[in-house]
Order: sequence, then C-alpha cells, then structure tokens
Amino acid sequence: MAKSIRYAVNERYILILKTISEVEKMIAQLPDGWIGVRKVRGKFYYYYNDDKTNEKLLNEDDAQLIHQLLQKKYHKDVLKAAKKELTALEKMQKLYPTTLPEELYEQLPESHRAGVEPIILGDIQDAKKWMNEPYVLKPFKNGAPVYKSIRGERVRSKSEVMIADRMYARGVPYKYECPIMIGGKVIHPDFSSMRMSDHKIIYHEHCGMMDDPDYVNDLVERVNLYNQAGIIQGDRLTFTFETSDKPLDIRVIDRLIDEFFK
Repeated sequence: MAKSIRYAVNERYILILKTISEVEKMIAQLPDGWIGVRKVRGKFYYYYNDDKTNEKLLNEDDAQLIHQLLQKKYHKDVLKAAKKELTALEKMQKLYPTTLPEELYEQLPESHRAGVEPIILGDIQDAKKWMNEPYVLKPFKNGAPVYKSIRGERVRSKSEVMIADRMYARGVPYKYECPIMIGGKVIHPDFSSMRMSDHKIIYHEHCGMMDDPDYVNDLVERVNLYNQAGIIQGDRLTFTFETSDKPLDIRVIDRLIDEFFK
C-alpha cells in the first residue's frame, strides 16, 4: 500500500506538471484583460477590464469575448491551484522515505534471508490465520515438471515461481491454487491474496500460454465466470500474460503488487 502511494504521488506530479503546461498555453491564446461580474436585481452584468483598470460594460454582441474571459478566469484559478498542489507534491516526494518497512526483506543478504520470514504489514494475525486455513490442492499430472517457490510449495511453471517469490518477498499473504466455487463450478485461481488495506480476497491468474488458441478460449470462459460472480478485473482480479516469445517481466509483478495487493 505504501509503495502504491509513492507511485500515486509521482504519477500525480507528472499529471499536474502536464496540466500546468497545457493551461498556460490556453491562457496565452485568450484575449488580454480580465472580466468583472456584477449581479443587479437577479441579472448578471459583465465588464471588460484592461491592465490600465479601464472598465467597459459588455453587451450581447460581446458574447464571445465574455465566454473567452470567463474561460480565462477559470484557467487562471486552475493554474493557481495546480501550482499550489505541485509545491505540495514536491515536498511529499522529498519527505517520503526511499526504503519502506516491507522492502527491508528484499535488501537482506542471502545468508540472512533464508532464515527470516518477511513481515506482513496490516493485521498480521488475520492474515496468518487465513493463510493457515487448510484446503485441498489441485493435483499435478504424473511426470509434470517440478517447480518450487522459496516458501516450499510446488507450482506449475517458472513464471509462477517468480510470482510466488515476489509476493513472499514483498510480504503479501497468498495461497496457491486455493479452490473457490463459482456458478456451481470449482476453479483454482493461481493465486489468492488477502489485501491488507481492506481485507478483501483478491485473485491473480497467470496466463502463460497466450499463443495457444485452446488455452485462450478456456481463459475467456474462466474470466466470464469470475465476472458473473462479481469478481471484476482491475478490482479483485488481476492478470499477468506471456507467450513463448514474450516471457513474464518481473517489473510487471512488482507493479501489480504495489497497485492491487497491498
């Protein structure tokens, strides 16, 4: 959660910088001067003012100028607010720590990491209780390759080892292929996680054979089942993808963890 805040601050900073630049260009294209507004007996009157404080009452023939000057006033208010927010964001970027508590595990030397269990920020007891609930594992086919995560569980691919290890290293409580019932059908999400910010259970599917048409058809059916059960992608459902030519990128996993699993 904390790192996602850092991302959010940086993304907001970029957005505000872009907004300031665009609004300044808009203001430069609008007429000189500024508009005054007075309300008399329920009717609005608009006055044009120049930089020399000369004032002129505008009438219906000046509708375009009235619109432009009102727009200019609005743009200037937006610009003022944006610059104020930019200053606050710059302070936040400077004050926000470069290393967060949950990141310390990743920085441990290998000799220490093997004997340490990473801290899960949030309600640790609830997370551990959830993780320790027994469930029936989905069986592996005879002769299937054996891949194991740092935590010691068997998974089905090297990419799933990568996902499991990143979740473990980042202190994300998860279960591998824990069965759930959807529409009268049992399915086994690749990863189920308790999101510590709201204690919701969210699901992650690694789609590792996207160049196989039969696999993709099965995936579409699976996603439809999730959606029909109210488990919507971008909310409680996330995905990673790969093909034989485009392997999984570890940076994608870390970004998903920051955005959805904390």
